[in-house]
Amino acid sequence: MAEKSGNAFDIEIFTRLMSFAKRYKLYFFIASSSTILLALFSVLSPYILIRLVDNYILTQDKIGVVNYTVLMLGILLIEVMLQFTFIYFANWVGQHIIRDIRAKIFRHILQFRMAYFDKNSVGRLVTRVVSDIETIAAFFSNGVFTILSDILKMLAVTIVMFILNWRLALITIAVLPILVYATKLFQVAIKATFQEVRNQVANLNGFVQERVTGMKIVQLFNRENIEYQNFKEINDKHKKAHVKTIWYYSVFFPIAEILSSIGIGLIVWFGGGQAIQDSGISVGMIIGFIQYAQMLFRPLRQIADKFNQLQMGIVAGERVFKVIDTNSSIDKNGTIVAENLKGDIKFKDVRFSYVADEEVLKGINLEVKSGQTIAIVGATGAGKSTIINLINRFYEIDSGSIYVDDVPVNEYTLESLRNQVAIVLQDVFLFSDSILNNITLKDESITLEQVEKAAKQIGIHDFIMTLPGGYQYNVKERGAMLSSGQRQLISFLRAYVSKPSILILDEATSSVDAHAEQMIQHATETITKDRTSIVIAHRLATIKQADKIIVMDNGLVVEKGTHTELLQKENGYYKNLYDKQFSLEVAS
Repeated sequence: MAEKSGNAFDIEIFTRLMSFAKRYKLYFFIASSSTILLALFSVLSPYILIRLVDNYILTQDKIGVVNYTVLMLGILLIEVMLQFTFIYFANWVGQHIIRDIRAKIFRHILQFRMAYFDKNSVGRLVTRVVSDIETIAAFFSNGVFTILSDILKMLAVTIVMFILNWRLALITIAVLPILVYATKLFQVAIKATFQEVRNQVANLNGFVQERVTGMKIVQLFNRENIEYQNFKEINDKHKKAHVKTIWYYSVFFPIAEILSSIGIGLIVWFGGGQAIQDSGISVGMIIGFIQYAQMLFRPLRQIADKFNQLQMGIVAGERVFKVIDTNSSIDKNGTIVAENLKGDIKFKDVRFSYVADEEVLKGINLEVKSGQTIAIVGATGAGKSTIINLINRFYEIDSGSIYVDDVPVNEYTLESLRNQVAIVLQDVFLFSDSILNNITLKDESITLEQVEKAAKQIGIHDFIMTLPGGYQYNVKERGAMLSSGQRQLISFLRAYVSKPSILILDEATSSVDAHAEQMIQHATETITKDRTSIVIAHRLATIKQADKIIVMDNGLVVEKGTHTELLQKENGYYKNLYDKQFSLEVAS
């Protein structure tokens, strides 16, 4: 879509945005009808003023003046009511439409595969879901409906002027071609600047979001001044983008104002001359045409600004639809519902790459029997975490097959498969919410009693009860109120209460203290009992009891066996790894 962005107006995006109004036809009709009636009633006041001046003020008819004044007051009240109806329903439609678009884009983002989030900034996605959607709201409330109202008003004014006096009407609109041409140039120029503004807003959001999230690293490495300078550069680009739009405004509006004044001056010059010569143009007609000219020029000046709102909405819509149109979701063609799985897992010649032609897994073959606990070890980058990300289809494999209970994983419905697989990650993510809600993830089928029972079984109930409020304790954003070990224990309980058929632990004890490690070790023994479990371990001492250990190196399985069997291999990869780690622990 980006190649269309140089156009002043993108009809495709406009049509697509307007399609969201179909659900609200009645309210859209009310808002549109009120704009039509508003245009019709707005041209009455100057006409009545013409009659009032010529027929009653100049003739000093007091009763006529009072009657026409009351009539003008009545028309004003009707205009106020129509204005209220227009503003309320135009914004009502706009807010309901952006609610629908925001729900649509967020639901779409929820379906994206992990590879999409690996390549796209969270800050940019936040911009799309929040500020870009708000801009689309202005597209409806201050864009479409307002422009429609202004165009109808200008059309009605032009028709009435020609009916009243075609010569004055021609004089009035003499400057319009120049004003329309200036408006066109302004619209084309401002479109590109608005795109740059939205890009800089996204860059600014992304930068701030990342630095606030990683504030500990920023301060730990004394990066405050450097990051501040980086922020100043991005902030300056954001300012320059806005200043450019201001420059176009500052050029256009004075030109529009001058042309409007010239138009009114021409009316006074020509109309006044005709009135002096008594050529059929009255004083009231001149006053009325001055009002009509203002009604004609003011919307035209403002319509450029409103058109900018329209264009900003189209630019925002272009960016939002780009996300919605992104096909980055996992295929959901599976029809088999995964229930009460035994937990047999088989990898058959599985190849996978995050980046094309850079394989991370190079033909992996492995088998896990139901109820077994297997451990996967190897150097960083060997492909350990990649394996677990493929079982529940966070990523799609390049070739080969993955089976669970002898059924290819892509033949299961994605939701049911993931319900049967629980993962405890090394980097635990907790929401800013209570411990209970972080454990159940607001699944109403899991009760507090069940959570407490599970917590007692894995030995962390007492720890939770020491916190203020117990299970209702708010852990704040990312679990900042808990230690890494405590967060890890919460994640164990979260996995346990979901009653998975397959459990995956990704280096769950790599960054915790000795006390937390003992609790985690007990929790591990409890939740892996009689359940197929895959443990990715950095500390080899924690996996001695595993039924099988898979040793990986550079995307390949290089050794398999139990802890005892692997230690018996002379110069074996596992034996060298274990001896090195054991000697380091003794030395420390």
